[in-house]
Amino acid sequence: MRSLAALVFPGFQTLDFFGPMEMLGDPTYDIQIITVAQELAPVPSRHGQKIVPDTTIGESTNYDLLLIPGGDAALEACTNPEMLQWIRDVAARAERVMAVCTGTIVLGMTGLLDGRKATTNKLDFMSTIHHAPKVDWVKEARWVEDGKFFTSSGVSAGMDMALAVLAGLYGNEKAEETAIGTEYSWHRNPHEDPFAKLAGLV
Repeated sequence: MRSLAALVFPGFQTLDFFGPMEMLGDPTYDIQIITVAQELAPVPSRHGQKIVPDTTIGESTNYDLLLIPGGDAALEACTNPEMLQWIRDVAARAERVMAVCTGTIVLGMTGLLDGRKATTNKLDFMSTIHHAPKVDWVKEARWVEDGKFFTSSGVSAGMDMALAVLAGLYGNEKAEETAIGTEYSWHRNPHEDPFAKLAGLV
């Protein structure tokens, strides 16, 4: 069994979090999802729903997988020194580190993506990437894989990224079964990104 630390913070983007969880939480993968927050109090999403975390960042850094969602609140909620150090410590051990949307900016601010390729939300691209200037930001990409780090564009792209991670860990056939089981049209080509053009990036 693999353990997955799924980070939440006040104002997290709902689909950034629950989209990948739908894919990664398929019981056939035997992944234990552990919701982690700075405190144990219920954490509201951007849309108001509250999720009760399983544990806090002060309890453990020993996880096999890490997911960092985004949201408009991410750069305020997740860039304090304690949170950034927790991300560094978890990433040091994890097999795969995943970030969605502005969660990628947070990951970039840890320094872990310095010199690596990554992408983020296209509508907010130019207004956020300056927070992590040493990252090799890719303007046109649905998601980017660089070593064990997987980063995705905005919101729904996190599901494509999660399926790519599952394909790497468990095989393409298993990931395809998950996509079919959720009736999701999996965008397998990471370079197919129409939103980069719509945002005027290319």
